[in-house]
Amino acid sequence: MKIHDIMHKDCCYIEADESLQLAATKMQREDVGALPVARNDKLVGMITDRDIVVRGVAVNKDVRRTKVSDLMSSGVLYCFDDDEVEKVAENMAQQKVRRLPVVDREKKLLGMVSLGDIAWRASGSAAGEALSQISRAA
Repeated sequence: MKIHDIMHKDCCYIEADESLQLAATKMQREDVGALPVARNDKLVGMITDRDIVVRGVAVNKDVRRTKVSDLMSSGVLYCFDDDEVEKVAENMAQQKVRRLPVVDREKKLLGMVSLGDIAWRASGSAAGEALSQISRAA
């Protein structure tokens, strides 16, 4: 089974030049703690609610004027839409992440995949093994 068979296709994202305030508003509206960051539909980073608070609000950044690109993490992990689910689950376990942006081979953002998606729609054993690895103390 391929990732494109189980991923969330309607994922919310934010453009790199948007404000932290808009990012926080989108996170609240969508009930998520992280957003993929795009520039011209290409994945360029991730921003989390923690990034906004710790690297923004805590150091008195103006959330209306500070751009998402100023605080985002650019070394973002991702998977390809044509990757095998088992391979992605193994990678998630090794990297200790619970969700990944999904891109095509040109890095165009297509959606998101989570351990929940893998557990719900694919092999429960792949998700269980990944969760076990993620939860294990380093």
